Amino acid sequence: MTGLPPLPATKGLGEGMAAALAGMPDPAGAEFAARFEHDLTQAFTSRHAVAVSSGTMALHAALSAVGVGPGDEVLVPALTVIMTVAPVVQLGATPVFIDSNPDTLDLEYADAAAKVTARTKAIIPVHLWGRMGDPASLRAFAAKWGLTIVEDAAQAAGTSRAGVPAGAGGAAGCFSMKDGKILWSGEGGFILTADPALAAHARALRNHWMTPPPGSRPQERIALNGRLAEPLAALAQANLRRFPALLERRRAQAAYLLRALASARGLTLLKPATDETWNHYAPLLHINLPNPRAFAEHLAQQGVPNSTGSFRLVPCDTRPMFTRADWTPCRGAAQILNRTLALVLTERDCEKELDRYAAVIAREAAAWTT
Repeated sequence: MTGLPPLPATKGLGEGMAAALAGMPDPAGAEFAARFEHDLTQAFTSRHAVAVSSGTMALHAALSAVGVGPGDEVLVPALTVIMTVAPVVQLGATPVFIDSNPDTLDLEYADAAAKVTARTKAIIPVHLWGRMGDPASLRAFAAKWGLTIVEDAAQAAGTSRAGVPAGAGGAAGCFSMKDGKILWSGEGGFILTADPALAAHARALRNHWMTPPPGSRPQERIALNGRLAEPLAALAQANLRRFPALLERRRAQAAYLLRALASARGLTLLKPATDETWNHYAPLLHINLPNPRAFAEHLAQQGVPNSTGSFRLVPCDTRPMFTRADWTPCRGAAQILNRTLALVLTERDCEKELDRYAAVIAREAAAWTT
């Protein structure tokens, strides 16, 4: 079996952090964050980048910048995590959950169209597991209904489809750098956008409106503390230089593991679309076994981390705060989550660890009868 490319060298990751720490305390310090933003625009060929404290903050700032607020509705796939939806609620808007297609993992646009109202302001496609829906269909839908696209690309750095990079299909792309992402800084996030006004609004919102956009005065409105701390910005910048190697390694890790599971009982590879260049954030397998969610949970207990087994991922529309008496569940999203084994990897997973995962999965699948 083909081996993995080497783990990208970690030497130098702490040098920028040490330099940032040497300049502290500095209440107005933003030198390293500014450098990181510049490098992001080069790496992702984006006109503007705004570094923030988390992927959730990135969504909050971008949604605020496009005018989402009280009384608005925002279409959100049920196939997502609560962190996607929290900013919508915090801005006073209402999330409206839409279903996904089990065959493609893309949005179910007929369901989305049936849920558009006069109050619908935006749509948030979520590139869960790094997988990306068809950008042409998304843009056509948004244009037809007059909606703004704000992408949750938290897990999708490095993915593209039909030549469109994740995060570049709408007004803004929002990314997370939580520990475990391919591009990571422990905590943090960033926004990519071609819109200078959106970027200026996001910069103001992350810093208590102390650096206002054109036409506004400092601190004339309530904003937030969503800044990316300077030591984390330095770490993010260092990891951004490693990002091509980190991306290559993740793709190789996923390919290595999936090859090892090619003949495993009851498991089928979920392939990306033909025009999709997937970052392979999480190797994906369709579970054709009895009680598939219980199987994923069982694997987690055996030391194989995965989305549904380890993190109990469920359709977001089933969370108690969103269910209502007239609620109709998004069944496609539930089917996807109940039958998908999304394996959790990190850059540190070597051949030995991947071999262990494969052996446990194959052994437990062969014996599974529950």
